[in-house]
Amino acid sequence: MPPSRFWLTGSTIDARKPLVSERSKSLHSYRGPRFKPLRRAVRVSALGDLSIRLGLALFLLMVVVFVHYWDRSGLVDTHDGYVSFLDVVYFTMISVTTTGFGDIIPVSDRARLIEAVIVTPIRFAVFFIFVGTAYNFIIKRSWEKWRMARIQENLSDHIVVLGYGVSGSESVAELIERGIDPQKIVVVDPSEERLTKAEDLGCNVMAADASRDSTLEAVRIREAQTVLVSAGRDDTSILIVLTVRHLAPDVPISVVVRADDNEFLARQAGANNVINPVRFTGLLLAGSAKGAHIADYLADLASVTGRVQLVEREVTEEECGNTISELASGGRGLRIYRNGEAMGFWEDGCQCLQPGDIVVEIVPTEDGHSNGDTTSDGA
Repeated sequence: MPPSRFWLTGSTIDARKPLVSERSKSLHSYRGPRFKPLRRAVRVSALGDLSIRLGLALFLLMVVVFVHYWDRSGLVDTHDGYVSFLDVVYFTMISVTTTGFGDIIPVSDRARLIEAVIVTPIRFAVFFIFVGTAYNFIIKRSWEKWRMARIQENLSDHIVVLGYGVSGSESVAELIERGIDPQKIVVVDPSEERLTKAEDLGCNVMAADASRDSTLEAVRIREAQTVLVSAGRDDTSILIVLTVRHLAPDVPISVVVRADDNEFLARQAGANNVINPVRFTGLLLAGSAKGAHIADYLADLASVTGRVQLVEREVTEEECGNTISELASGGRGLRIYRNGEAMGFWEDGCQCLQPGDIVVEIVPTEDGHSNGDTTSDGA
């Protein structure tokens, strides 16, 4: 199914101001979902588009009227022999619409040349304008409305990316590299230019204000597998997290914030994962000062296109009772999460895996197998 485009508007607020608390209060007055089918993006409104088309058609008709009136001496009215301005308007309409009653006819060579060279191309242009208008406003819009409703109905277990700046675009590209179907990704951003890039990757896109309840309802936020938030500003990102968490209490949310003091606000708003790219960059810089290859290896871990990859998963039944170094995948276990508590591979808790444990491990990618980053058992 081809990717789809949509259009709304965007806005921002300051999360540190009392507006956040006011937003929290307003969420309690939310009266339930307001279903709105997804819509195609259009640069001009439907009324504006129709006005432009009709205006162009009227302009072309006026051009023909002017030409016919200027050359009225080459026309003959078989009724009374006199060609008035009203006769010219009448002849123009029946000529452009190819009706041709024969009561007014061109008789001079110049009049016939004008009909062939000027009026005939305009006749085709007006015809295509009206046919295109009928197609766009009746057939196409009805089809798009039906198709968008079908897309919306099928949105389930999808990934919603709210914000398609540098971080958002990189995350979408990485998800696709990891094997996620682009049709399972919905990108929401107010910039049509950014969305064009996401659409080129095959994603469903929606130009919208992600902090609006109606926008999130339209992308079926409750049925999403996970939500990634990167609005470019901390205040906007926190507001979006707050709105998502209100509408979808159980959906995992990851958000990008750039100020340290906003990390707590993001978690308080409901984010499961808070990522600070500024702090992470600082860690890479510090690591590179102590070793030439540390930053390179960390970047390798974060991307599926590298030779090794970090993977988070639940331990399997056959792995229960084993140590973290005896994973069935052949990967190198680094850490487990048990009842919300993190345990390193050197701690006692990692010496006996239990049902429900979440393990973080390093596994070789396809490039890793061919380039030497293999596990201890040669996997």
